[in-house]
Amino acid sequence: MRQKMIDFGHERAAENVAGGGGASTGIEAAIGRAIDIAINHDPEAIAMHKTNHPETRHYCESVWKVDPVKATGGQQVGLAWFSPDCTHFSKARGAKPASKKIRGLAWVVVRWVKRVRPRVLMVENVEEFQTWGPLAKNGQPCPAREGETFKRWVRELKRFGYQ
Repeated sequence: MRQKMIDFGHERAAENVAGGGGASTGIEAAIGRAIDIAINHDPEAIAMHKTNHPETRHYCESVWKVDPVKATGGQQVGLAWFSPDCTHFSKARGAKPASKKIRGLAWVVVRWVKRVRPRVLMVENVEEFQTWGPLAKNGQPCPAREGETFKRWVRELKRFGYQ
């Protein structure tokens, strides 16, 4: 059975924290064309993504430094995909101290929502992401405040009409 592609017409499609291009391959299969924008601070990840998706405009810099309005040329964004780092939430992380900077990457989703209001928003992460909360002074997640930051993040997205 042939699946119907999602029609994004001339809307932009962007991948934030792009890796080698697996997510972009899936997105392209769904929308029937190359994604427009891929962002990652890691030169090796961007080099691999460029190899796999040469038609995409690549930004090799922090997702925080890329202005969503400028990157999209002010055009409507049909799909924004985000893969914020999950290692600080995953069970596989072990007892290593967590980094506030890395744990806070999901806030870039809210930044894109505020700036360009993507029609479809997708966030990839591990189930433990729902436990996102403040860190204690020892650099470990504070058990008494588990899930607090995640709930605030979800409320912020809902405030802009996302489900």
